[in-house]
Amino acid sequence: MITDNDFMRYSRQILLPEVGEQGQLKINKASVVIIGVGGLGALVAHYLIAAGVGKIHLFDGDNVELSNLPRQLLFADEDIGQNKAETVADKLWTQYEKCEINVTNKHFDKQTLQEIDDTASVVIDCCDNFTARRSINQFCVEQEIALVSVAVANFNLQAMVYQPNVSGCYQCLYPESTQTAENCSTVGVLGPMVGIAASMQALLALKQILGLPNISGKLWHFDGINFNWFAAVLERDPECPVCSIIKCEEDSV
Repeated sequence: MITDNDFMRYSRQILLPEVGEQGQLKINKASVVIIGVGGLGALVAHYLIAAGVGKIHLFDGDNVELSNLPRQLLFADEDIGQNKAETVADKLWTQYEKCEINVTNKHFDKQTLQEIDDTASVVIDCCDNFTARRSINQFCVEQEIALVSVAVANFNLQAMVYQPNVSGCYQCLYPESTQTAENCSTVGVLGPMVGIAASMQALLALKQILGLPNISGKLWHFDGINFNWFAAVLERDPECPVCSIIKCEEDSV
């Protein structure tokens, strides 16, 4: 049951036919993993906790830097030198004490994978390198957890949702031969582009939690210069070393 206080707090969400009281209860019971707590991850965490998500696990080994402040809006000058995940957790917990916020203040690698809750409702990938993204993708495929992956750099945004056994995965999109990618530190970015990307990522995560139709099976791209959206079909690569192997194993059982 939703308490009277929570009913008032989340009343504008509950009014939505797609949410209602039962949907709000799903949000309250959800467990979300956010990997990378910079411009994207910090805002996504804020949106999800404000929406009522009951449990969040933040992963990030980076410290706040001066160049982060124009787009990573939860941080201020006094936070420079502090761990990003710990700082975001401290600031959000003071506002939303009902949410369980866990922190792993390490750089993400295969060892860190062991700390991810394999019962999570959704994993949110806010990383800026292929190695981490591939590891996260493989974990989500193997554990059959939905993955929301968004990247932003320059005036470009890309978004995809992996749902187990529904579509191709991140590895299908970017095979091992793909070695480099643009990121904010190499090509720059404007803060509002990060805000658009984070809002979209939070919305996709909430839709996944609520069981609403999502964008799985497509790669969405937003061109911030011309304000154009377009989508490409994300088909499963039959030779993908990640999701095709998992599918073959399932078919053989």
